[in-house]
Amino acid sequence: MPLGLGRRKKAPPLVENEEAEPGRGGLGVGEPGPLGGVAGGPHAGLPPPPPALRPRLVFHTQLAHGSPTGRIEGFTNVKELYGKIAEAFRLPAAEVMFCTLNTHKVDMDKLLGGQIGLEDFIFAHVKGQRKEVEVFKSEEALGLTITDNGAGYAFIKRIKEGSVIDHIQLISVGDMIEAINGQSLLGCRHYEVARLLKELPRGRTFTLKLTEPRKAFDMISVRSGGGRPGAGPQLGTGRGTLRLRSRGPATVEDMPSAFEEKAIEKVDDLLESYMGIRDTELAATMVELGKDKKNPDELAEALDERLGDFAFPDEFVFDVWGAIGDAKVGRY
Repeated sequence: MPLGLGRRKKAPPLVENEEAEPGRGGLGVGEPGPLGGVAGGPHAGLPPPPPALRPRLVFHTQLAHGSPTGRIEGFTNVKELYGKIAEAFRLPAAEVMFCTLNTHKVDMDKLLGGQIGLEDFIFAHVKGQRKEVEVFKSEEALGLTITDNGAGYAFIKRIKEGSVIDHIQLISVGDMIEAINGQSLLGCRHYEVARLLKELPRGRTFTLKLTEPRKAFDMISVRSGGGRPGAGPQLGTGRGTLRLRSRGPATVEDMPSAFEEKAIEKVDDLLESYMGIRDTELAATMVELGKDKKNPDELAEALDERLGDFAFPDEFVFDVWGAIGDAKVGRY
């Protein structure tokens, strides 16, 4: 449904049903991705706040495949979090692929996004076995949902049952996509990877270079399932959350209200439907921008100003407005 402001015509959705998930922390706002786009927004990110102004919160962490418990503090974004984890376990920061909350398993419903419950336990998944797989693209949609870790790694969050990828047992949820046909994807956002997969010609074979997370003994030979559609963001059991932001310092906030949780879930579903990506941080930002807007045109202006590089189509913006409105009045 067209909006009334006569917005500049946006590009069509990056992917149709090719599921990539908007990076959860993403590259810093305004950072160029390796494929030429701007990661996250039109303005340069603010420099990190001085250590004295950062939240003095201590979190406990372990390596997902097994380790002693470490303590980390003094981080204000996802990249700094990975750096602190790396310091605690004397690892290169580049070894950390992603984190889950309150479980060592590759459980995409518990993936760390833009918020951490104040009582959450952080499990860090590090690089394991590398593999190279040839895939014959027999259908337009491969059945993948892609996300990114907020520090330059894109990986598989979900594999659709019965899809092209589902029939290839070597490919699993949690695998990091390092390259497609020899083109490095390190530093790419989720939507860039999804677009490349979508643009691959049907009826041709392509090569994926993947790295799987290192597994604990009880996880070996188990092909992890992806996040369930509609499962919603899992923020743990803490009484509050630490909100990690791409711009500015982290902030301690109350747990999301029932309205906010449902609205974020519905907007995240729309991101997957229209763009092939899922990203609770991006969805939360859109809900925050839209919850006080009086009509879809005001929401469109706010999204263009803050998130214009995503080129959201008008129909998507209208559906986001409807999803936020439904959540407000309890139509779940």
